[in-house]
Amino acid sequence: MSESDRYNYPFNWSAMLRLGILLAGAGLILLPLGIVFLTSLTPAGAVSLGIANSLIPSAWTTENYQKAWQMGKFWLAFANSTLVALAVTATQIFTSALAGYALARLKFKGRQAILLIIIATLVIPFQMLVIPIFLVLKWGHLINTYGALILPTAANGLGIFLMRQYFQTIPIEIEEAAAIDGANRWQILWELMLPLSRPALVTLFLFTFIGEWNDLFKPLVFTTKPSLRTVQLALADFQEQFTNNWPLLMAAVTIATVPVVLIFLVGQKQFIRGIATTGVKN
Repeated sequence: MSESDRYNYPFNWSAMLRLGILLAGAGLILLPLGIVFLTSLTPAGAVSLGIANSLIPSAWTTENYQKAWQMGKFWLAFANSTLVALAVTATQIFTSALAGYALARLKFKGRQAILLIIIATLVIPFQMLVIPIFLVLKWGHLINTYGALILPTAANGLGIFLMRQYFQTIPIEIEEAAAIDGANRWQILWELMLPLSRPALVTLFLFTFIGEWNDLFKPLVFTTKPSLRTVQLALADFQEQFTNNWPLLMAAVTIATVPVVLIFLVGQKQFIRGIATTGVKN
């Protein structure tokens, strides 16, 4: 190819237009996050009436993060949220894998009816079930315990449906070959199907962990002990105490947001792959 031919390709205006629209959309989405971060670096007193004098602070400080961390007691809230989010995520992966595999591969009477019931649960808000759940937890003496934060969401219809759909994309011939080699159903699921389902597992992990990390409703309703405060509950309490101190409040918001952003960035490739292939039936 000659040097002149390299520059004779037609310019793709359509692709550039789509790229520009995507970049503009990304900018609009990231703009509030950028304002929160920049405000958190602004010295106290430099922000009035909740509106920064300039998007770029004239002076920078990280003192707000240290104050917010200590005054909001976020170390305890982080520990509680991490424990609850990991426990709920682990139980949801376990229950979703078992139920999803049964609905995808096992032949039994009423399978489609059970699947329809599970899908129907997706349209029922959790808030509508809070009274019976509260009564069950009270009967089991679980109010003001970690069990009250974990058990109500230990199983989820979305996770079951997600795993079921992904299992159906895996060729059944792989399972038949494993069965010929002497593997039972349990071994096929845990040693064969789950390793092949990493994108779906990562997707379920991200959905569940981020959802539990951002959940305010359960700790607000089922707990009253300060020792069981989660990040979102601590952030709500912090907001009531420092309503007019915007730099300090934005530092607290950033502290609560950073962990889930980092987790999503780490698993984003598997997440996109899991979402793209979940609805494809082999």
